Amino acid sequence: MKTFVQNHRRDVIGVLNGFDRLVLRGTIRQLAHVEGMTSYLAARGILLKDFGAHCLQMSELMKNGLMGAVKQLGRPVEYLQSSTVRKEDVARELALRDGIGTGSIALLTCVEPCRSYEVYRNREKRRLELRLRGRKCLFLYHYFSDPMFGFMHARIQTWFPFSIQVCLNGREWLARQMERAGMNFRRRDNCFVWLEDVERAQRLMDRQLRVNWPRLLDRIACAMNPAQREMFGPFRTPYYWSVYQSEWASDVMFHDPAALTRIYPRLVLHGMRSFSSPDVLRFLGRKVPLSGPAHHSFKGQIVSDLKQRAEGVRIKHRVNGNSIKLYDKQGSVLRIETTINQPREFKVFRPKEGDARGPLAWRPLRQGVADLHRRARVSQAANTRYAQALAAADCATPLGEQIERLTRHTALNGQRVRGLRPWGDDLTLLQAVNRGEFAINGVRNRDLRALLCEPAPSQAERRKQSARICRKLRLLRAHGVLGKVPHTHRYQLTASGRRIVTALLAAHAASTRELTRLAA
Repeated sequence: MKTFVQNHRRDVIGVLNGFDRLVLRGTIRQLAHVEGMTSYLAARGILLKDFGAHCLQMSELMKNGLMGAVKQLGRPVEYLQSSTVRKEDVARELALRDGIGTGSIALLTCVEPCRSYEVYRNREKRRLELRLRGRKCLFLYHYFSDPMFGFMHARIQTWFPFSIQVCLNGREWLARQMERAGMNFRRRDNCFVWLEDVERAQRLMDRQLRVNWPRLLDRIACAMNPAQREMFGPFRTPYYWSVYQSEWASDVMFHDPAALTRIYPRLVLHGMRSFSSPDVLRFLGRKVPLSGPAHHSFKGQIVSDLKQRAEGVRIKHRVNGNSIKLYDKQGSVLRIETTINQPREFKVFRPKEGDARGPLAWRPLRQGVADLHRRARVSQAANTRYAQALAAADCATPLGEQIERLTRHTALNGQRVRGLRPWGDDLTLLQAVNRGEFAINGVRNRDLRALLCEPAPSQAERRKQSARICRKLRLLRAHGVLGKVPHTHRYQLTASGRRIVTALLAAHAASTRELTRLAA
């Protein structure tokens, strides 16, 4: 990210990193599976033949509790005929009409698909059974302006297991934080186009990761179901909170929309032409073999696409429900955004669940809010890798000037080194060191041997190959393309090396017609 910002330091106000849209789910875990629900009914002394009547009673208690609380505040309760109606637009119109600054806006209700229970008559076993299946039921959407989170909503299912979904926005939350801190800012939609103090705003946004999420969300759950204690009595029904979807955005704010308009087409073109499927996997933290294609164990689908929106062009790369995308917002903000729907694609260093004092190991990232901080780090790392890859493409220096020095001989440690032959036998070498998997950890001699040499039949041949690769590494170091990572046997592309190599490879891939049009 720093390299990209450095390239445009005269035009950039700053960068803001943090959550955009965040969707969290509250589940009463014991009521969310058949065995737990059966135990609950047994503890309450409810027979399966009476299950339907019990459900209706509990549903009415829940609906009357929330609807009564909203009506008592003088806010409307509206039934929507179709679940396709955009509820946020309805709520924002009501808030604008009634001048709602803080507090309840409206309760919107509609029938939507859900997962709930039904009693099934098993004819073979001649008994009643409880089954969890897809059905439809009434959902209650409560839109309100929270003193802490700002404009948001929570949704509750009116049938067992009474799941709750909370949707909030990190930028909305930050606006409230900055208002309380007395900071000036300009905001359009859900992004900031100008901040009085970018560093201070980033510190405020970082605080969002350090809050007590269960306590904050339990407060919302109590407001969504005021009758919960009356419904369940002494039966303990706490909510377990998980993250259904997270969007982590890095906003690069430009002083002038014209500056972003000038570079954005090049970034989109580079993203579609230069980022192959393995590159997308690497951006999202997946391991990719040196041979190039995704590992044979990868069973998902990798998709990159362009979409023309009213605001402009959006480029998006998707892998197994997770995605990273680039788009321009409000004319002067370049946004890189990572969306995680399937957290198990990533890893977190933690003990086994249920054994807090057990040994630490790299385990799948959980949906629970306990791993929310790690989810943020994974998302920011993906955004940073993407920005770093884009930075290499955005260089205005003519290609001839960039490669002139490379093609002349130079010296390293007092010894003469030949010039590079970028259009000849050194092209494959440059393509190899520019691969995405080497961007973070660097490239080693054996990595290049695997890419550039045939499998060696003997130890003597392997030594010859290693020596040959050593000479190639020395050649790149002498010309400033590679730099040695201290105290290791790894090498990384320098900032100038990345710009030059990217330009060379882009020119190599372009057609004569494209090059002629650009030169005109």
